[in-house]
Amino acid sequence: MPGLKNRLSSSCADELRTALSGRVALPGHARYDEGSRVWNGAVRRRPAMVAFCKQPEDVQAAVRIARRHGLPLSVRGGGHDWAGRALSDDGLVIDLTLMRDVAVDARALVATVAGGARVKDVAAAAGAHGLVAAFGNCGTVGVAGLTLGGGYGSLNGSCGLAADNLLGAEIVLADGRCVTTGPDAEAELFWALRGGGGNFGVVTSLRIRLHPVRDMLAGSILYGWNEASAVLRRYAAFAATAPDELGLPVGVMSGPDGEPVIMLAPLWNGERRQGERLMDEMRAFGTPQSALVGPLTYADMLAQFDAWVEAAEGCHWEMRTRWLPALAAGAADAIIAAKARATSPHCTVFWHHFHGAATRMAPAGTAFGLRQEHFMVEILAGWKPDGDDGAAHRRWAQDLWQSLAPFALPGGYANLLGPDDHEQAADAYGGNAARLRLLKRRLDPDGVFASAIPLPQG
Repeated sequence: MPGLKNRLSSSCADELRTALSGRVALPGHARYDEGSRVWNGAVRRRPAMVAFCKQPEDVQAAVRIARRHGLPLSVRGGGHDWAGRALSDDGLVIDLTLMRDVAVDARALVATVAGGARVKDVAAAAGAHGLVAAFGNCGTVGVAGLTLGGGYGSLNGSCGLAADNLLGAEIVLADGRCVTTGPDAEAELFWALRGGGGNFGVVTSLRIRLHPVRDMLAGSILYGWNEASAVLRRYAAFAATAPDELGLPVGVMSGPDGEPVIMLAPLWNGERRQGERLMDEMRAFGTPQSALVGPLTYADMLAQFDAWVEAAEGCHWEMRTRWLPALAAGAADAIIAAKARATSPHCTVFWHHFHGAATRMAPAGTAFGLRQEHFMVEILAGWKPDGDDGAAHRRWAQDLWQSLAPFALPGGYANLLGPDDHEQAADAYGGNAARLRLLKRRLDPDGVFASAIPLPQG
């Protein structure tokens, strides 16, 4: 009944315009396209409207009005969820991109971060005080989404996950109430927000622990494809004894000339001479095509990675993820073989090493349940959409994902799981799944936020 649906949408939009300090955009209106766009060009969802919120009261009004009108809800922060869950078909998108303020208390080592802020916003604000937050490698990712799902990054070894550094949050629940959480306020909800994803409401503000910058070294080391097997074998042995201060993500990707390469992206935050010795050891994994490593700020490191993201703008993407307890020879061989038969130069395999401080949190201490040392693998199949339905690229990602199964732990990183990854989602939270389900039934029994990171049913 399109006529009835249009009348309901118009009535809902009228209420929102009256209640919000921000703007409301419908299809065909200015800013609608901006609010209904995400990083993955393959996502083609069409929301009924977008509410650009400026303050928590706007979010409260949007949640209440959407529920009164029976509209599905979704939340758009950084817009990096590859599966497009930030956009609900025929629903209301709560867009937080106008809420990007960051306030730093350098003495207390705390940043207060608005719900729509991105990693690069916090990096710039904290860096001005010689501080850093334990985030990831991409500056355009939303802080809230990254943190709520766990938050891998190069500082996990010394500082823990992004979720481990969450000190408190303000969140709008499914009934429109705005509550403040922390260790001594709504403690069960605070526990769930540290790794349980966006399943419980719309986070409008976060308090994040910051850390002093020591002597930071970062950059990239590229090795030619003929050395891939030897480099990854040496990397695996090196990672097994890597100190907490060293983060060492790896990319198996296409180099500047389009040929496959192995890229190490080390980040050291510790004593300078020890860091320089470790960089020399990594250069010796092979004969580097380039080794651009030296003093670098965290913000500069983010800018380097963001340049890669920008170069792939317009691509369509399919993603899979695995947790590997170690980079076994068979797993490395499967990754190398997959890149050799990649269906597009944008097909990439990237992984983070989860070690050090992140492993020393008790599994039940936060909702993020996997605390043993491991590698979190991202399998990204990317392609330009011109006349390409993506079937071959999706198959490439699926085949590699399947090839890694014999070497993998159960579950996978919830922030990267798709809506059909039911088996991995069931194990994504480890022994914390039942506790999360109980809280979900209490705070959101109608599944208002079902579009968020998958929470196993049952």
